[in-house]
Amino acid sequence: MEEITLVTGFSIDELAIPETLDAPDAGDFIEMTRVRNRIEAESAGSYDLAMMPSELLPAWRAQAFEVKRMFVARVDGAIVGRAIVELPLGTPIAWITVEVLAEHRGRGIGSALYATIEQVAVAADTPVLQGYVIQGESGCIDRIIAPTGFGTVPRDSPATRFALARGFRLEQVARMSRLELPADRRVLRRRYLQASAATGDGYHVAYWSGATPDEHLAQVAELRARLATDAPQAGLEPDTSPWSAERVRAQDLILSSSPRTRLSALVEHVATGEAAGYTELDVPREVNRPVRQGDTIVLQPHRGRRLGMVLKAGNLLRLGEAKPGHPAVLTFTAEENRHMIAVNEALGFLPWGSESAWKKTLR
Repeated sequence: MEEITLVTGFSIDELAIPETLDAPDAGDFIEMTRVRNRIEAESAGSYDLAMMPSELLPAWRAQAFEVKRMFVARVDGAIVGRAIVELPLGTPIAWITVEVLAEHRGRGIGSALYATIEQVAVAADTPVLQGYVIQGESGCIDRIIAPTGFGTVPRDSPATRFALARGFRLEQVARMSRLELPADRRVLRRRYLQASAATGDGYHVAYWSGATPDEHLAQVAELRARLATDAPQAGLEPDTSPWSAERVRAQDLILSSSPRTRLSALVEHVATGEAAGYTELDVPREVNRPVRQGDTIVLQPHRGRRLGMVLKAGNLLRLGEAKPGHPAVLTFTAEENRHMIAVNEALGFLPWGSESAWKKTLR
């Protein structure tokens, strides 16, 4: 595509999203994925969060409900960094990402990438910029406490310095946790049975793999929408873009085009037929790679009945039966969500890093 910015030593251009990975122009997308994985490994300390080009491409090809653009920085033609701006339709939010390989930092590349996507946000009339950053370990004593009172970030980390220098404010810290597999099924079964006994007969759990069954489409759409209001958001602008059965189906189509498999569990209030909660596990095809815990939510009116434990323990038991052999399950949980962190700890999850959420309002 047409070059957008040229500064001495590097250039920035918008990445063309190929139709397929076999397309003649797919090389840059494949290389971008390699760079993305290396940058995340530098922060997280491992490649556990790595993704394959075949896993990323379907979401980039589907933009009916969210406009996404990606810009890459090049040095001597090689990609060394990237910036992403995602614009959920019907909201004032621009979700942003700026990443540069460690050996190429300090040259103005990150600043130029950020300036590029800020211009995109301004042109799209989305004045709220928000983004998540994986924070590597640091021995820094001087730390910034999240406004929630839960979680801190090192003031001297490259990510913190970069965000503060551009007027961003720390809003939330999420705990990255890891459950080593195979998990002790006796523990999982005991937790599940104890929670189910406390829940009583008023709820029913449905499980499925892959696409959402027709009878649960409206329920999943409602739960997705409620993530913006019922999940801890700290001072972040909630993503209130509308959810519908059509959007859930579109998301399922993305999943069907990916080599990953989603294991879902939904708990339903029997008396009313209303969905009370939902969880999902995102499973890669390769058994030597970790599973990712997706969104988990229990709606406010149904909390206090141990449904979170029922959902998570039940789905982990199902993972061991349907997709055994993976090394771990990874999850991200807001530090102020003490109830869900307690559920994770009871299931055997241990902390292994943190992710910080930042916000800037342009006007």
